[in-house]
Amino acid sequence: MLHEIVFHSNGGYDWHTVYNMPIWLRNFTFKKMEEHFDKQNKENDKLLENQDLKNQIAKPAIQPKNSYNVGTSKK
Repeated sequence: MLHEIVFHSNGGYDWHTVYNMPIWLRNFTFKKMEEHFDKQNKENDKLLENQDLKNQIAKPAIQPKNSYNVGTSKK
C-alpha cells in the first residue's frame, strides 16, 4: 500500500511521508485514491463505448439486383 500511494500520487507524497503517516490516515488516503481512480476508469470506459458506437461504419441500404448477366455479349 505504501508503494501505491507514493506512485499514484504523482509526486504528492514521498515514501518517508507515507511511511510515517498514522495507519488510519494511510488507509483513508489509499481509499480516497482508489475511489478517484475507479471513478476515472468508469468515465473512460463510457467514453470508449461512445467512440466505438460512433466509429462503426454505416452500410448503405442498397439491395443488389437478383439477375446478373454473366455470359458473353451476343453481337
